[in-house]
Amino acid sequence: MAKRDYSNTGVNTKLAHIGNDPREFHGFVNPPVVHASTVLFPDAKTMAGRSQKYTYGTRGTPTSDALATAIDVLEGSSGTIVVPSGLAAVTIPLLAFLSAGDHVLVTDSVYFPTRNFADTMLKRLGVEVEYYDPLVGAGIAKLMKPNTKVVFTESPGSNTFEMQDIPAIARVARSHGAVVMMDNTWATPLYFRPLDHGVDISIHAATKYPAGHSDIVIGTVSANAAHWKQLFDTFTTMGCCSGPDDVYQTLRGLRTMGVRLEHHQRSALALARWLEGQPGVARVLHPGLESHPGHAIFKRDFLGSSGIFSIVLAGGGQKQAHAFLDALEIFGLGYSWGGYESLAVPVSIGDRTITTNSYEGPILRLQIGLEDVEDLKADIAKGLSAARV
Repeated sequence: MAKRDYSNTGVNTKLAHIGNDPREFHGFVNPPVVHASTVLFPDAKTMAGRSQKYTYGTRGTPTSDALATAIDVLEGSSGTIVVPSGLAAVTIPLLAFLSAGDHVLVTDSVYFPTRNFADTMLKRLGVEVEYYDPLVGAGIAKLMKPNTKVVFTESPGSNTFEMQDIPAIARVARSHGAVVMMDNTWATPLYFRPLDHGVDISIHAATKYPAGHSDIVIGTVSANAAHWKQLFDTFTTMGCCSGPDDVYQTLRGLRTMGVRLEHHQRSALALARWLEGQPGVARVLHPGLESHPGHAIFKRDFLGSSGIFSIVLAGGGQKQAHAFLDALEIFGLGYSWGGYESLAVPVSIGDRTITTNSYEGPILRLQIGLEDVEDLKADIAKGLSAARV
């Protein structure tokens, strides 16, 4: 019987079946969890030529292949590596395509650990790091240099949710021979497929929506055909592979990502729209809202939104931000997002060097979990009331 192609099925059908063919494992619907370092060869000739599918645990197992294959179907990519964290998913491709003397352009709205890696490790290795306005679009052409090797994007931006014109940036970058990378954790490949819009390398903190249960730290990096070999060679050289139990749990979480994301999206939009009319809220930073400056790009390129956005309080400072956070009972105070529980954190933009926009008050990021919207409204209302005292 021919292997079924799920590339043209609906999202939830795809998620339920990709990455594993039960016929390959005695009919079991889930792949085996292979704990492996040593792999035996049948004879010396095979060993000398490494001429079998699996050669050592760090280079792939049936478990890691199941997840990577599933992600490739979602991304439309030629290959995917699975790494121990979202930050590793950022650092490995940057190390794969940058060398001493190269120039990298990084969006100024980037996830802080990415900025920290660029400002410390990349600079120490002799890479010239430059940040750019996330709203630059095709204007990035003015920033390109002969030694620009990578343009790093993230849309929407971490914490303040600026929408980048990814197709325009990608066209310019690729015309200059630069590799285009995108941190696409917010949208997942269900709501935005970077490679379809000119991006070469798609990055995910799979800790978030793919794993989905706040108990796994993992990342994935997917590449198009032109860049897959270099990415994979760097991955195997660094030996930076994820453990089989985490890989298996992520694949298990992936099966329900479609229905979870739909719930996150619906609840987050309902709360974002409600918050726009609440006293004490100056702005709601959610690209799915018509009031958002990047909404037109969002509508053009994205198929949906996820469950994380920010609000700006109408005045005040740290005292008001802390009052809001400390009044919450359902929302937890904790980093990360994409899990089943709602979270809130204060946002700092003090690290920005290009987009030092002023905001009316403290910025608070809300991760909307799977709880009932009315309960979350009541909890947020407590926070807003406390911040006004």
